[in-house]
Amino acid sequence: MMGRPFTIAVQYLASPLILMLGLNLYGCSDSASVSNEAQVPLASLTITPPGALQPAFSSNTTSYAAEVPKTVASVTVTASPQDSTATMTINAVSTAAGQGRSIPLGPPGSPVTITITVSSQTGSESTYTVTVTRLLSSDNNLSALTVTPGILAPTFTSGTLNYAVDVATTVTSVTVAATKADPDAVISGDLPNDGQATIQLGGPGTSRNVSITVTAPNGNSKTYRVTIDRAASSNNNLSALTVAPGPLSPAFASDRLTYTVDVATTVTSVTVAATKADPNAVISGDVPNDGQATVQLNGPGTTTQVTITVTAQNGNSKTYRIDVERAAPSSDNNLSALTVTPGILAPTFTSGTLNYAVDVATNVTSVTVAATKSDPDAVMSGSVTAGTGAATGQATLPLDGPGTSKNVSITVTAPNGNAKTYTITVNRAAPSSDAALSALTVSASSLNPDFAAGTLSYTVNVPASVDSLTVTATKSDPNAGMSASGAVIATTGIATGSVSSPLGLGATTAFTITVIAQDGVSTRPYTINVFRDSR
Repeated sequence: MMGRPFTIAVQYLASPLILMLGLNLYGCSDSASVSNEAQVPLASLTITPPGALQPAFSSNTTSYAAEVPKTVASVTVTASPQDSTATMTINAVSTAAGQGRSIPLGPPGSPVTITITVSSQTGSESTYTVTVTRLLSSDNNLSALTVTPGILAPTFTSGTLNYAVDVATTVTSVTVAATKADPDAVISGDLPNDGQATIQLGGPGTSRNVSITVTAPNGNSKTYRVTIDRAASSNNNLSALTVAPGPLSPAFASDRLTYTVDVATTVTSVTVAATKADPNAVISGDVPNDGQATVQLNGPGTTTQVTITVTAQNGNSKTYRIDVERAAPSSDNNLSALTVTPGILAPTFTSGTLNYAVDVATNVTSVTVAATKSDPDAVMSGSVTAGTGAATGQATLPLDGPGTSKNVSITVTAPNGNAKTYTITVNRAAPSSDAALSALTVSASSLNPDFAAGTLSYTVNVPASVDSLTVTATKSDPNAGMSASGAVIATTGIATGSVSSPLGLGATTAFTITVIAQDGVSTRPYTINVFRDSR
């Protein structure tokens, strides 16, 4: 008899202790149904893992609520009736007093109601209910966060929300990857829920803010922020550089800083065009930022220095230099060519020979002189002229009478003022006194004696069958005149003439050919006596 009361006393003492130790970890605001007097009361009621009953257990309170973490998939319900003879079911399964009954829970966020029915030996019955809710996760943490390329600063921890990443100026995009600590959480912001995105960056020297919001299943959220700083460009190169007129010497290369350009003495300005390798760089110096300028040059024979400074986005700079060397005025006062038409220069033309002679025929009344300057910017004056920029001059010059000479003078003045004079003496031949023949023939038979220029008289014998004869004569000087019996048979410039005549039977016919020299003074008569036989 003593054992039973002791057991009951222990149960009554242990029940509050169990509730205090095992059920006070979780709170709940759900209300419960209270009965002033349960017909078949419980002495104790607990759930494990600990889920605090709301309200605290009382034998006359028949309805309870409890909340357990998301990770709890089942609870064990343990109850003991006050009446040791009473029977008990948990969710309709007979269960001994103090025996734990495992009850599976639904998915997070869903309640499960557990029913404990206590029945007495007399048929009385009391029903207790415990509604257990498996809490939704409050985990709004990331478990991992990376930026590629790049290194987070500080090193990632789930509790640190703000980070910075430095990338090179050449990086135009990064890949951000975030991993949720709770797979059921939701990622939003600049990343999709799968936690990965390629983020396009702004230009060099700019920052890009990336926000990653993690919302726990229970709705609680937090935002991680990553500031990606793209380094300012250090590119202070030119990609192209030209000077017009040019060219640059040596040829342009982005890493070569000094150049020279040689221009003619007549060039007073040059156009410089520079192209930045990085559009974010700044050009200064003698060329503005748009990269083009017309630069006025110093006087002939001087050097004008042009500087082009390129400052990179990060402030680093370098300076390109061009020395434009304007030539001194040319000292070239030479001719490169000289001709006389008609005629041949004697000696043959060379630029260093200043004096020439040309012989022309007596009938030449004018000559054309053409001269070409070695330096087109020189000035040619005198008998033939050509101004600056004109390479060649030409003039037709009348000659004096036959047997005279004419001096042609051509002065070449170099751009620097130095001058030299070329002289041509044109000798017009005197009229020829040549009144000789170079050939004399007859159409039948032959001359007696044989022809000679100095022989003026000839005889020819022909048979009676030849009733006419033609005499053909050729002048030594084609410019001489030639006549026969007072009629011209070859004018000036025509070398050969002929004359024909009938012959008398048994008679002598005389042919006289007179050559009048070009001078009109000298003459020479050639006579041919032709005898026709009578038989």
